[in-house]
Amino acid sequence: MPEGHVIHRLAHAFNEQLAGHRVAVTSPQGRFAEEAARLDGQVLVGAEALGKHLFIEFEVPEPRLVHIHLGLIGKLRIHPVAAPVGEVRLRISDTRVAADLHGPQWCRTVTTTQRDEVHNASGPDPLRPDDDPLRVLARIQRSRRSIAALLMDQRIAAGVGNIFRAEVLFRHRVPPMTPGNRIEEATWLTLWQDLQHLMTVAVERGRIDTVAEEHSPEVQQRPPRDDPHGGEVYVYRRAGQPCLRCTTPVSTTSLEGRSLYWCDNCQHVR
Repeated sequence: MPEGHVIHRLAHAFNEQLAGHRVAVTSPQGRFAEEAARLDGQVLVGAEALGKHLFIEFEVPEPRLVHIHLGLIGKLRIHPVAAPVGEVRLRISDTRVAADLHGPQWCRTVTTTQRDEVHNASGPDPLRPDDDPLRVLARIQRSRRSIAALLMDQRIAAGVGNIFRAEVLFRHRVPPMTPGNRIEEATWLTLWQDLQHLMTVAVERGRIDTVAEEHSPEVQQRPPRDDPHGGEVYVYRRAGQPCLRCTTPVSTTSLEGRSLYWCDNCQHVR
């Protein structure tokens, strides 16, 4: 599932390339045809990301927003105008570029009130500077769930996914199975500030890099990581490989249906 930086990149692309334009809206696949016909020929006002949710606003009466959640297999790509390829649920285009949506979990029209309800139900987003991480601290500190599980809860940290949770916990030597009720405010704020940094870099680069310079391939004289799921990372999808800090083999287990990665030595229980 795409992590939050991907959705923020998409929102930026819509705002740079299509905001303020009168656009054609179609559903080549046909499953969004009625909604697309209502929006076709209207002005696209702009796009907004919240965690893993994308909202695209049009200059029409309510419902004026298209709400997209890519889910596990969804893809949304903006490219030079060409004939649709494959099962395209939604196409938004002008004379230069087209945005094609394939296989989303959600693609629906919503009102601004419904958009606000999604906002209210979501945790703070590290990529939204106006969001306050302390508003979920009490919920974390009441919980017996592990901090690794809590970081994947979109009501705690919107947009954080499997890569960011594994990497931020490693970078700050936090044992992933630490219960939320043992996470101090200072620890939570440290994790949050690093998530803001890592995710901002990911928006800029279009990939997730979490490794410090002293652990880079150039400094350590090792081959660059070759994995479409991320850039240079410490533990994510590196099970059994040596930790880049201490050479201990990286551990893995399944936690709430997702793979979790950590270093037993660097993230030992204190």
